[in-house]
Amino acid sequence: MAKSNNYAMITYIDSKNCQKVCGLMRAVELLQAVRYEPAGEKIRFPDREISGVSIDSRDCREGSVFVCIRGSVCNGSRYAKEAVRHGAKVLVAAKEEQELIGKILGQFPECEGVLVEDEREAAALLAARYEGEPSRSMTMIGVTGTKGKTTTVSMIRKILSEAGIRTGMIGTTGQFDGKEHLPSEHTTPDAVTLQRSLARMRKNACRACVMEVSSQALKLQRTKGICFDTGVFLNLGDDHIGRFEHADKEEYLACKRKLFLQSREAVVNADDPAWKQMLAGTECPFQTFGIRNGDFRAVKIRTESFVQGHPGVEFDIGKVHFQIPAPGIFTVYNALAAVRVCMQYGVTPETAAGSLLDFQVKGRMQFFSIPGGGEAVIDYAHNAMSLESVLTTLRAYRPARLITVFGCGGQRAKERRFQMGEVSGRLSDLTVITSDNPRWEAPEAIMDDIETGVRKTDGKYLRITDRKEAVKQAVEMAGPGDLVVIAGKGHENTQEIQGVFYRMDEQELVEEACTQKLL
Repeated sequence: MAKSNNYAMITYIDSKNCQKVCGLMRAVELLQAVRYEPAGEKIRFPDREISGVSIDSRDCREGSVFVCIRGSVCNGSRYAKEAVRHGAKVLVAAKEEQELIGKILGQFPECEGVLVEDEREAAALLAARYEGEPSRSMTMIGVTGTKGKTTTVSMIRKILSEAGIRTGMIGTTGQFDGKEHLPSEHTTPDAVTLQRSLARMRKNACRACVMEVSSQALKLQRTKGICFDTGVFLNLGDDHIGRFEHADKEEYLACKRKLFLQSREAVVNADDPAWKQMLAGTECPFQTFGIRNGDFRAVKIRTESFVQGHPGVEFDIGKVHFQIPAPGIFTVYNALAAVRVCMQYGVTPETAAGSLLDFQVKGRMQFFSIPGGGEAVIDYAHNAMSLESVLTTLRAYRPARLITVFGCGGQRAKERRFQMGEVSGRLSDLTVITSDNPRWEAPEAIMDDIETGVRKTDGKYLRITDRKEAVKQAVEMAGPGDLVVIAGKGHENTQEIQGVFYRMDEQELVEEACTQKLL
């Protein structure tokens, strides 16, 4: 699975020298990774030993390089002095920050200043260089799409791992570094955290890494410097457009397209109308998959099957029969992408089918039996496209009632609230509007927007701000044959309110509500 080094964007540092690279490195060696200008007349301390790269001043130590990132909320240069007090010896900033950096260097003459065109790109390239370019020692697989990334990435890791290929994973549900599972704050971590994670995978002898690559990560240059052996495109919806994410769908698509500008080849969903636009101008060789279109197809599809006691799907790829205990046509698409990718690395369809027979992901169509009849379903569906897919899929199993509990995250695309409300009102027998991660917004204001969407339909609804109470009441009212869908948070185990993270695990809420129902 190891790749050649000759395509590299930066001079390759062999993994045999990892200890030296990840320990101390001369400033002049590190700075070869980027185009820069000295903040002063020249680099005064080229032989200074560098002990790490950071974008968080609290993470700095003696000899660190601190990259001042300009953010939507605050500017990293505000924390440059704190970084220096923690030991940072090189400050990297955008050229527009020259005057400010100059003043700071005047107060701390022992420090070096470096100016770059794009500080986010510089952070990624410097972090990769410092860690010894870990992505080059393993096969890199990147998956992008509005929905399905987590499931597809999890499928690929399971198939490759069970085929004897130690595979690391990075995504919404966390990271796996080849030895242990670790939590993850973002779908795709910041550039420094990402390169450190890849370095751990290399240390743990991973031969491959499969990761979710979000549009925000591509927009913010988090994956810069990584050449993906395979880039995967699943689908493109209307989510993630708004003040805090993307200005419009064109920008959203353009950001996702960046994955294929840094991929050796692509595997794309030919049933999605945007697939040709996604590859336009990339010169990236591609293979297609789909149900209606594509070179790699699923046939004889049954989406209302029960597999190992759970709602699931069955289909054939060629002469191989697949059974997966996860419902929905989207499961078929995710599996097609995963199997196509794994076949490129020597895995047979038969091996893939065996791996997916007991496939499941925490917080993705996760079923629980409710005392007295009915089932609860936890799913991460947090946009209109994914919520409609979940509810439409579950409707096919003809539940007595479909009760949907959900909220929307604060400081995210506002249009999502109206859209999800309308979807739930149209497809659910009862919608329970509640709080998700309101962040710095008022939960009730978010719920007002959702209610506006629901009221465009004839659907019945309740408002219960406390999410724990909302889950409890939904479980209590469930009768035989009812399905209670708890959407939006999935695998998450916290709720963010006014900058504070409170413990909240949907599985624990459901289990507690079921226990109380027995009393």
